[in-house]
Formats: sequence, C-alpha cells, structure tokens
Amino acid sequence: MRIGLVCPYSLGTPGGVQNHVRDLAEALLARGHDVSVLAPLEEGATPPPYVVSAGHPVGVPYNGSIARLTFGPRTAARVRSWLADGAFDVVHVHEPTTPSASIIALWSGEGPFVATFHTWQVRSRAMSAAAGLLRPALEKIDARIAVSENARSMMVQHIGGEAVVIPNGLYVDSFASGRIRPEWQGEGGTISFLGRLDEPRKGLGVLLAAVPQLVSRRPGLRVLVAGAGHSEDARRSLPAEYRDAVSFLGPIDDQAKVDMLTGSDLYVAPHLGGESFGIVLLEAMASGAPVVASDLAAFRQVLDNGRLGELVEPGNVPALSDRILTLLADPSGRDKLRQAGLTAVRRYDWSELIDEITAVYDLVTRGPAG
Repeated sequence: MRIGLVCPYSLGTPGGVQNHVRDLAEALLARGHDVSVLAPLEEGATPPPYVVSAGHPVGVPYNGSIARLTFGPRTAARVRSWLADGAFDVVHVHEPTTPSASIIALWSGEGPFVATFHTWQVRSRAMSAAAGLLRPALEKIDARIAVSENARSMMVQHIGGEAVVIPNGLYVDSFASGRIRPEWQGEGGTISFLGRLDEPRKGLGVLLAAVPQLVSRRPGLRVLVAGAGHSEDARRSLPAEYRDAVSFLGPIDDQAKVDMLTGSDLYVAPHLGGESFGIVLLEAMASGAPVVASDLAAFRQVLDNGRLGELVEPGNVPALSDRILTLLADPSGRDKLRQAGLTAVRRYDWSELIDEITAVYDLVTRGPAG
C-alpha cells in the first residue's frame, strides 16, 4: 500500500506528534508499505529519505507551547505537488485542525483520508470558533483515530462524529539498551524530568520548588532535568545551596534519554495540564523507571488509576515531595511499580499497534470485509 503521512509540526522539534509520525512511518516501512511523510522542516535539515518538506516552519503559540508550523501559498503548492506525485492509496493526516500542512492536505486532496487527533483540552474556544470554517475539509475524513479517550471526547465535542482510540506507541525493546552513567548518579538516589523548560504546563517549576525539601531530607539526591529551554533561568529559581543537586542536561538524543531513564530511581512528571496522552510515562516504564506523575486524566489512564505509577495532585509541592521521598525510601515499592510497568507497556509496542492502524487503512480503501 502507498501511504502518505502528514505531520503539522516541524520534525526538527521534539514532540509527541512528531515522534508518533516518525515511528509510524518506520513501522509501516518495516511491514513493506511505501511511505512518504510531509512535514515542515528547517532549512538545512537532513531528514530521513522518506520525508518531504512542506516548507519552513514558524513559531506559533498553541496549547500552552510554541508550535512550529508552516502555512501560506508556498506551502499549499508543496502540499498539492506532494499529493499529485504520491498517488497515495490513503493519506493519514495528524492534528487536522492545526493551521498547517494537515488541514491544507484535506483542502487540497480527494483522499481517502484517515485523521489522528492528538490534542486534549477541557474546552477550546479556538476550535469551537474554527469548526464551521474547517468543516468542509474535515468532512473529507473517511476514518478518525484518537490517541486517547480524552482526545476522542474533545473531537466529538468540538467537531462531532466518532473515532476509534489507538494510543501513541513506542518501540519497547529500544528502551532496554540503556546504561547507567555514573556521572548522573547521586548517593541519595536519582530522579529525572524530561520536557521543555520554558513551558509552565510541563511543571518543572513544581519539581524545582520541591528540591529544597527533597535534598534536605535526602542528602546526595541528584535531580536530572533534560529538555530544551533556558536552563539558567530555571537554575536561578533555586536557592544557591541546592543548585548543585540539579543537573540541567539540555536537549538530549534518544540514547541519552534511555540512559537517563534507566539510571533513574524515579521518573517525575509534575505536569499542570494540557496533556492528551503521556508517551514520556511509557518511555520511563519501558526503561524500568518507576513513575510519579500529576493526577491528570491522560496520565491517570496511562497509569491505570495509580496501579502502574504514583499519582499526585497537580501543583501540590508538599504532596509531590512526600511521594518522592516515600518511594525513594521503599525499594520494594519501586520494584513493584517497575515490574508492573514493564509488563503493561508491551500493549503500546508498535508491533501491537500497527495492525490496528493498518486495519483502519484497509477499511477506508477496500471497505469492511463481508
């Protein structure tokens, strides 16, 4: 099958949607499909051979972060050319309500179209206001996928229709390659955080506010913080006597991420909201790192209401500190979470999910069997 995938966000910027599209493309290629990915790309980028540039991205505030999108007449021309040259059996667009390449593909093409909805918010005025304008394009979608029940409910609320839930995936076995880096270990234990430093909703400020209590009660604790952003601003938010306990690693590659998670006694996700899934929780679980996360609806689903990880009230610094300290002092409790996570994460491996996605492709290209 010849499959076109459209990502609205720059592939040069780390993010859940970008990683999902990249991994999906590679899973489809491994199954023998012919795949082309259209996405915004920075000038000078060296993408995989299956990626085609939709144009140079620009930063736009979106859902509490800065999304790097591409739009305009030049992008529209590139999208039309890609659709014409591709002669795809199915075009799979991601985040079709985002003002970027995905919605342009819907406006420009004839399908068949599959769309995946990733975003979740309690309410979105922008999406409600744009629904009428987008409706002619969205009506071209032949089948809809949502990465979570939350993403599905948002789609139903603002757009209507129905969707099958197929979660984000990961290559579980790739997280077994981690090695413990001695320079990242602390005598009092090691905890880690991964996320963009300058996005308040990722909750780094909550974790840093907990550091004084954590280090006072657990001397020698090492806190690893990975992700893009202004680390000096974050460092200055800490009292001077606690700054050495926190290591800001900056943006890290996939192998360093696996190493960090593998060497962590706990992975901490103190997010404040705006999450539709929680792929980073799965990555931690696949690496054997027990998880402490904010009690958000998306995280609650991934962690099976606390069976696979500890949940704390978002933004509650004392509660977060207490839960981290309790688990650091309880090796058997951490091991119980570790084993449960390693078992449960298998459900999200691409070897399981790819059949569910290609079944949707078969439905829109050939119709239901029988």
